[in-house]
Amino acid sequence: MLDPDSSACCYGGFRHIHDHRVLACILKSCAALSSIKWGKALHSSILKIGHLSSHDVLKVLLNMYAKCGALSDCKKLFGEVGYCDHDPVFWNILLSGFAGSRNYDAEALRLFNRMHVSNEVKPSSVTAAIILPVCARMRDIYAGKCVHCYMIKVGMETHTLVGNSLVSMYAKCGLVHNDAYVAFDSINDKDVISWNAIIAGFSENKLMDNAFRLFILMLKSKIKPNHATIANILPVCASLDRNIAYCFGKEIHCYALRHNELLADVSVCNALVSFYLIVGWVKEAELLFQRMELKDLISWNAIISGYAFNGEWSKALELFQELLSSEMSGPDSVTLVSILPACAQLKNLKVGREIHSYVLRHPYLCQDTSIGNALVSFYAKCDSIEAAYHTFLMISNKDLISWNSMLDAFAESGHNIKFLELLHWMLKEGIRPDSITILTILHFCAYLLKVDKVKETHCYSLRHGLLLSDVEPTTRNAVLDTYAKCGNIEYAFKVFESLSNNRNLVTFNSMISGYVKCGLYDDACMIFNKMTATDLTTWNLMIRGYAENDCPDQAFSLFHQLQARGMKPDAVTIMSLLPACAQIALVHLVKQCHGYVVRACFDDVHLEGALLDLYAKCGCIGYASKLFQSNTGRDLVIFTAMVGGYAMHGMGVEALGIFSHMLELGTKPDHIIITAVLSACRHAGLVDEGLKIFYSIEKLHGMSPTMEQYSCVVDLLARGGRIHDAYSFVTGMPIEANANVWGTLLSACRMYHEVELGRAVAEHLFKIEAKNTGNYVLLSNLFAADARWDEVMEIRKLMKMRYLKKPAGCSWIEVERRKNVFVAGDSSHPQRSNIYTILSTLDLQIKESFQLNQQPRSHLSQCCK
Repeated sequence: MLDPDSSACCYGGFRHIHDHRVLACILKSCAALSSIKWGKALHSSILKIGHLSSHDVLKVLLNMYAKCGALSDCKKLFGEVGYCDHDPVFWNILLSGFAGSRNYDAEALRLFNRMHVSNEVKPSSVTAAIILPVCARMRDIYAGKCVHCYMIKVGMETHTLVGNSLVSMYAKCGLVHNDAYVAFDSINDKDVISWNAIIAGFSENKLMDNAFRLFILMLKSKIKPNHATIANILPVCASLDRNIAYCFGKEIHCYALRHNELLADVSVCNALVSFYLIVGWVKEAELLFQRMELKDLISWNAIISGYAFNGEWSKALELFQELLSSEMSGPDSVTLVSILPACAQLKNLKVGREIHSYVLRHPYLCQDTSIGNALVSFYAKCDSIEAAYHTFLMISNKDLISWNSMLDAFAESGHNIKFLELLHWMLKEGIRPDSITILTILHFCAYLLKVDKVKETHCYSLRHGLLLSDVEPTTRNAVLDTYAKCGNIEYAFKVFESLSNNRNLVTFNSMISGYVKCGLYDDACMIFNKMTATDLTTWNLMIRGYAENDCPDQAFSLFHQLQARGMKPDAVTIMSLLPACAQIALVHLVKQCHGYVVRACFDDVHLEGALLDLYAKCGCIGYASKLFQSNTGRDLVIFTAMVGGYAMHGMGVEALGIFSHMLELGTKPDHIIITAVLSACRHAGLVDEGLKIFYSIEKLHGMSPTMEQYSCVVDLLARGGRIHDAYSFVTGMPIEANANVWGTLLSACRMYHEVELGRAVAEHLFKIEAKNTGNYVLLSNLFAADARWDEVMEIRKLMKMRYLKKPAGCSWIEVERRKNVFVAGDSSHPQRSNIYTILSTLDLQIKESFQLNQQPRSHLSQCCK
């Protein structure tokens, strides 16, 4: 084998070759193999032999330099040979070399202009086909139209090659409706490439209906679709209605099956796999992928990204592992960007870190910004914020997606200071936020309830036209929603009014949500009644609004209307309805909701916890216990609901058992469950156990006790008869006791007739809560129990002076699925005569039993005899 670095050897090897065709063939081989060293060696030999005068040899030599990317040598050779600039073929070879490299697009245009103004040679149809894609890549529509004008002048605009290039150029520049279609219509002899160009043009510009209609016209013509046609039209089909898309896709698949040459093309199979995955037919895609005889990296990327798109995260990861173990070349940026979201969803830090290590070992992947962005998002979703930030800092060419990803990570994780610092850094770098950035900032503002920051963001968006650029009012809806969440319903309504001509369902739902949050249920109802179209979210918001507004009948009425319209309630619907069930305490309604949850197979921990809590509130602690036992995936929510249920029913020992079991499982308690278990201890009189739990709050669990927990301990001690210990506990608290704590102690003083201590407690209480009628009634009852009638009269005078009135007592009970309400002083119940008769009988029996118990022991013994 000759050494390509030795010109002498080359000369010796080629000196007997005088056939120009043989030299041309060898140079073509060098070009095909990108062997620039052999090409240069052969060039040297040709110069020595004297064959450079041959046009054929010179063309092939020039083409070799162009194909091998040696553009400076190509341009130099072109300039050295005098007759090159008189032949369009030589110009086309030179232009194709520069046009073939995206880094030299500007130079390609300069060479074309030089060719055009020289007047020594006329651009041909091939010239147009070479230079028009360069115009498209540079989005230089002016240069493209200049080429088009020239082609019209020389009468070549109707040539197939020129027309195809013009169609593609206009489409890529976004001028598909008029310019691209007119260029397509002007082609005299349309071939399959012509049809592919216009179909792809409409598809790339999201005009799917037009693309599909052109495909139908193509089928009616004499032109048969090729592999590129199939690859172009399948994404168009996927954009249609799901069922329609599947039918058309199957027809195209059948067409490919009838034409073996199509199905033998790997690009057609890849397009079919992607199509089936986009429309959700995963099994069909799997079967087709498995039957493919030839798979390339695009095939693997299609199936992996398709699995991820359909939420088949584990399968995507399995296919990725299979790709790594296959003989295929390593994964590219598309593979990694597709698999990292799957790792994030599975919280698989191990595989994600291995992918990161692989990227670091391959510098060309490190330079890919899309991979860096995917890694930032991956770490953020796995709650590794520090790793996400470190990865963000390592991205050499940060784009807006990089900044948005990191901002979103800080916002979601509650790193408020870092979020603001990063935002200021981004603005300082001169990077202009887009609508995604604005949405992230609004989410951050809603989390902090900072209405002033919402106003700043709103003003910035208005100044930079970010609110007007939305086809759908996504950003404006977010502004409205954030104002509402921050409690500024006035500004929310102003945004709502400004959207009068561009409202969608989300706009109305956001406004209703704001009204419901602020307790303005009449306004929410007014918006609801004006809506022409609603979704399940709308109904859920209204049901929740009525349920929270103590209007259970209206909530249930809406629930029935929802079902009558053929809509299926979801877990949120039931959660919205449960407060209404709690208000009227109808057990059969709770059971109906529970039955629906079971039939609908809702797997929602918060919903199960709410049902459990509601059973307990309705007096069915047995049902609550069964629901708890049937739940295998118990978390803190379920444990808290069960402990609270037992506490409500005075079952302290059972509540402590559940709490201890939870701690044994390693579940970390929060303040809510600790308060619940303290409440259970106080209702059951478990003083020592309650105190032990209270002192463990800080020692074992590292939390500071809340005011409600202090109140529970005060009640715990008081119920155990340790009134003075309770008073000492209150006065020794590290924080100032609130009205709830003092009120609890005053109730205990009344229970144990501690009049003087009660008077002292009441003085503290009246300073904090002077308008609470219950406190005055408690102290009055305490004085009355000790027959201190003068003090009772003073308290009553004080209440009159302060215009305080005791609210009427109210209770209700469910009998045979009917709610019966009783209010003090009200005699409107239809069965009041029977009720009062039975109450009188019960009163007499209680008095007789009391009198019997008060008789002397000797008298009792005589009665027994």
